[in-house]
Amino acid sequence: MVDLALSMVVLGIVVFLIYLFIPHDSKADPVRAVPFSVELGQARRDAPYPVAGPEGLGADWRSTSVTYSGADRKAVTWHIGFVDPQQQYVAVEQSNGPADAFISAVTLNARPDGTRTVQAGGLTWQRYAGGRYTALVRKEHDVTTVVLGTARDPQLTQMAAALQERGGHPA
Repeated sequence: MVDLALSMVVLGIVVFLIYLFIPHDSKADPVRAVPFSVELGQARRDAPYPVAGPEGLGADWRSTSVTYSGADRKAVTWHIGFVDPQQQYVAVEQSNGPADAFISAVTLNARPDGTRTVQAGGLTWQRYAGGRYTALVRKEHDVTTVVLGTARDPQLTQMAAALQERGGHPA
């Protein structure tokens, strides 16, 4: 019994020392911003359609992920994810692939919210609702653009309004 107590004391000291010397900042922001301008430029030079990128969002919108896939010219995809000022997820997804399959995949099977539409950036977006995400969807010129996330409608609308489509060249 004494050996067990001594072992526990030694183990407690080791754990305390590890705690002391390992950095831990409980006030640090766990979201690491990922720059996206290089990838956006590359996508705009390579894609067979004008690529949507946000402009004019405040510094409290932090990009967290960015991907571009142009290997299959009939299903080129662009993604950029953000954390909005309320710490909710917002993403822009774009593809020239089959629209319905793309929308279902990126929205995790969200469905049109009746005939409800939203005006943003001078364009009409169809609202979709699902178990995990709400989305604004626009199908135009063989390109589908989706703004989705866990954020509330005003943040999704703000992102949609901030999108500027540039670049692209037909295959």
